[in-house]
Amino acid sequence: MVLNWKVGGLLLGLVFFAAVLLVKPIGVSTQFVILDGIVADIVKPDFITHTDEGYTSTNAYMAKSGGKYAGSAADPLNYSFIFVLAMALGAFLSARLRGGVDALERSAPEIWRANYGDTPMMRYAVAFLGGFIVLYGARLAGGCTSGHMMSGMMQTALSGYIFAAGAFAAAIPTAMLMYKRG
Repeated sequence: MVLNWKVGGLLLGLVFFAAVLLVKPIGVSTQFVILDGIVADIVKPDFITHTDEGYTSTNAYMAKSGGKYAGSAADPLNYSFIFVLAMALGAFLSARLRGGVDALERSAPEIWRANYGDTPMMRYAVAFLGGFIVLYGARLAGGCTSGHMMSGMMQTALSGYIFAAGAFAAAIPTAMLMYKRG
C-alpha cells in the first residue's frame, strides 16, 4: 500500500496547519539537543541544576535562552519532545500497516543498489554522515528544515522561502550526482 504523493502532501499540510493553529510551529532539531542534555545529565548528575529562577546547566549551550534547553532536558515530557518520539512511532506503525519493508529494501534501496551495488554498510555510513551534516548545519542556523522551511513557509516568513530555495538548490544537484543511474 503506497500513499499517493498528492494525498500525502495534503495530509502533511493539514497536520502542519493544525499544529501551527493549535499549538506552535513544528521544529525537531532542538530535540536532539534536549536528548543530549538528558543523556549528559544521567552520566553527570550536576549537568543540569534547578535554581530559584528555573533551570541552568554547566554547559553554556544548554543554559542559553534563560535555561530553556536545560529545563526541557530536566523535564522532557513536553509537546516538542513527545512530538519527535511520536514521529518515530508513527513511521514505524505506518511501515507495519503497509506490510513492512522487505529486507532487501531495508539494507539498501533499489536506487542505491543501482548506483553503488549491494553495499549496505556504505549506505549506512553515507546516510549517517549526511544526517550529521544536516543536523550540524541546522543547529548552527538555529533551526531545522521542518522549522525553517515547512513551518516558516506556512507562516509566510521570507526566511522560510529563502531556506527552501537554498535547500533545493543544494539537494537537487547532490541527488543528480549521487544517483546517476536508477
